[in-house]
Amino acid sequence: MAAAAVASLAVALPSCKEASVPEEYIPIMSWFSIPADQTTVERYQELAECGFNINFSHFYHLSDLQKSLDVAEEVGVKVMGMSNELYYQTDSAVNLIKDHPALYGYFLRDEPLPPAFPELGAWAQRIKDADDTHPIYLNLFPSYVDTNAFGCSYREYVRRFIEEVKLPMVSFDNYPITTDGVRQMWYENLMIIAEESEKAGLPFWAFSLSVPHWNYPEPTLASIRMQMYTNLAYGASGLQYFTYWTPGPDDFFHYHDAPITYDGQRSDQYYKVQTVNKEIKARSGVFVGSKVVSVAHTGETVPPGCPALTEMPAHVKALTTSPEGAVVSLLEKGSFNYLVVVSRSLEAPITLDVEFDTKACMVDREGKLVKVAKGVNSFTIEDGDVAIFRLKK
Repeated sequence: MAAAAVASLAVALPSCKEASVPEEYIPIMSWFSIPADQTTVERYQELAECGFNINFSHFYHLSDLQKSLDVAEEVGVKVMGMSNELYYQTDSAVNLIKDHPALYGYFLRDEPLPPAFPELGAWAQRIKDADDTHPIYLNLFPSYVDTNAFGCSYREYVRRFIEEVKLPMVSFDNYPITTDGVRQMWYENLMIIAEESEKAGLPFWAFSLSVPHWNYPEPTLASIRMQMYTNLAYGASGLQYFTYWTPGPDDFFHYHDAPITYDGQRSDQYYKVQTVNKEIKARSGVFVGSKVVSVAHTGETVPPGCPALTEMPAHVKALTTSPEGAVVSLLEKGSFNYLVVVSRSLEAPITLDVEFDTKACMVDREGKLVKVAKGVNSFTIEDGDVAIFRLKK
């Protein structure tokens, strides 16, 4: 059964009591975004039309950041702030921008190692002293970095960052899809970030790759969906794309064809990212404010370090998939649970057979709720795609 057939099956069934899940605000940030010399209303409107609500450009001068804030306000986009002055003249720089309505937060630096934590913590505290309203952000390494660089395990690296730098959120990058296939350690990386963030009572943010380079192939609609819906299934509360604008030219990584090319044109990636962002916005009511109850895996093999699905989630009597496997997440929100099943295959569709013991609705790509028939239901999930069900507690 193809994806279209699944959709037509759902449409043929009666609608649920509510027509759709509500749209709620989920941060979606463009990493390495619009350059300073391209700061125009038209460029920022283009960013918003792609589904981004936070712009993160690499500005090195406060004047460029201030211009970005003014333009972003005109189109309803927020800005993650970065400039040299935020480090060298923290108090005065923060005081100049902290009341701007388009300011989302402050960026410190990318991928620090533990020896940098004390200085970063001190810098973060200087910003907090000047502005205790906006979040402070940096991005951690992935787990596939040699742990000798950390001087500790990856879990301890994350834990030390949380304890020593004391930021209000955790972010990490892991680009799992290479020319050799999907890095299976990605799932354990997500699990560690989710667990350590939850212990600390902090939200976490995660990425999808959107620029081909080095040994990372051109992202597909399937690979972007897999990354973003898996992030959400593990509890990510903010989403990021690396990158929006193409870096370069570069003789080592050979970045090319991000959503906006090096010379400022839209690539095919723009429309893929736009499609996924539109879906996520429509389904945002599933994820915003939800609590992850459980995450496990089906399939012939389970990613290293991750639990296999041995116990059914609440209100699920039975659930099986084809051997390629899936992430199976149960979310809790208000009077509903949400079952989120994300394919782990980028090679072919997978089958999903599931039986519920309570009223269930499928959440389609437009966020609409459609009743699922009683008994065992069979679905086909396309490559890297997701099936989402709302269950009455």
